[in-house]
Amino acid sequence: MRWRDQRRSKNVEDRRGMGGRGMAIGGGGIGLVLLVIVVVLCGGDPRSLLEQMPQQNQPSQQPQTTQNGKKDDNSEFVKVVLGSTEDTWNEIFRKSGQRYREPKLVLFTRQVRSACGLGDAAMGPFYCPGDEKLYLDFDFFRELQREFKAPGDFAQAYVIAHEVGHHVQNLLGVMDQVTAQQRRVGKAASNRLSVKLELQADCFAGIWAADANRKGLVEAGDAQEAIRAAQSVGDDMIQKRTRGYVVPESFTHGTAQERATWFAKGFQSGDVRQCRTFE
Repeated sequence: MRWRDQRRSKNVEDRRGMGGRGMAIGGGGIGLVLLVIVVVLCGGDPRSLLEQMPQQNQPSQQPQTTQNGKKDDNSEFVKVVLGSTEDTWNEIFRKSGQRYREPKLVLFTRQVRSACGLGDAAMGPFYCPGDEKLYLDFDFFRELQREFKAPGDFAQAYVIAHEVGHHVQNLLGVMDQVTAQQRRVGKAASNRLSVKLELQADCFAGIWAADANRKGLVEAGDAQEAIRAAQSVGDDMIQKRTRGYVVPESFTHGTAQERATWFAKGFQSGDVRQCRTFE
């Protein structure tokens, strides 16, 4: 994927190293309180102490760097992909007379607090409609390559575009409709609705990929990387790997073939109207 000279999104929130807490105490929260008490008892002004302490209660917005001082390629890549999805969906919504509300993407390590509760890296990337944010731990990209055998930067871009697809569903009211229906049906029917929701997000990811291709960002082999990634996270593939057998009625995301098919449909058509997974 040709991404290095592209626009970076400003909607990336870096919480790596914050450990899922509302505030990053940095291991010294209680010690700081005791130190302030000592300063007060000794007649000092605690404000001077607090002003000298590093501000840790806000996520850093500065570019992450590696030990040799170079920019963190992972975060730069994510900003470009998110920025590209913003361009795609802003244009699509504008043409339909609507306004696209851009989501934020939160980078985290191990655990993170969201409006949907405490998220864990083991869950993989996820979207929370409560705060309209995408959550991503870079360990998933490493797992995608190592465990799922789906390497490549466009495979990673597909993952982000899929979660953005859920945001689009949220803005369009699809998520609310599905949630309302799921409350009225049994487990098996609820799972089928979840599969349709996920497959539509795959199709929406294909819509973004088609737009990226028109803009010259897609290189030879990129589409195959995305399709391979979509297949690798199919319910049947995951269950075979973890259980040794599959239970179709428990599927919540779709089979490898279904996921690849719907991504390809979005990529080949570039038309949102083709993402009719609920029909």
